[in-house]
Amino acid sequence: MSELSINTTQNVIINFKAASVGERMLASLLDFVVKAAYVIVVAYVFFNLLGISRIMDRMDFWSGFAILILFFFPVMIYSVTLESIFEGQTIGKKIVKIKVVKIDGYQASFGDYLIRWLFRIVENNMLGGLIGLVSICISNKTQRMGDMAAGTAIITLKNNISINSTILEEIGETYVPVYPLVIKLSDNDMRIIKETFLTAEKNNDMETVLKLSQKIQSVTGIKMQTNNQIEFIRTILKDYNFYTQNM
Repeated sequence: MSELSINTTQNVIINFKAASVGERMLASLLDFVVKAAYVIVVAYVFFNLLGISRIMDRMDFWSGFAILILFFFPVMIYSVTLESIFEGQTIGKKIVKIKVVKIDGYQASFGDYLIRWLFRIVENNMLGGLIGLVSICISNKTQRMGDMAAGTAIITLKNNISINSTILEEIGETYVPVYPLVIKLSDNDMRIIKETFLTAEKNNDMETVLKLSQKIQSVTGIKMQTNNQIEFIRTILKDYNFYTQNM
């Protein structure tokens, strides 16, 4: 399973693991089951119970063909529709816990999902899907041609990124914030603060921790209520999460 580094719009690099070929195939199989179930139900209800087939017998070929397309159109647009609604996931992808993401850190758009869908038509219908499978196997990011064209990749969510890679902090329901002026900072400020703080703490770089603490106080007007610089910055991170989650 290959590593996939995504450089976000805030220049924060987050490492994911690309979904394996097996995970992608399993998700595709589950999606196929969903689509097959839809076809069976629609065929039974409309063509058996409601007798649509008898009406179609009295129509010309193109009229009958148009009705078939109408009934089974949801199957055709299944992937592009669900990925757009569920932000990169179909039912199969949700079950397997994989997701389509942009490799440049942006949220994939409808246009990206549409490109993947259009390429899927070619990949799945030429050589029995062999083209797409070969592309996934030889790509270092397990991308098929549609992913390469759209600038997307599929990642696994089973090993979600560490909370240390985000601005999130674990705070309990009973947490009481200390510094309300922390809301003067932005998400980007907090990403920079957390990244700098974690690196300095890991390297026992107290000089950087001190400068960071002083910078936070000068920008926000916060007066530190402790002599422990590390404790102060940790509190700042938690307070920011508390206020932004409850605004």
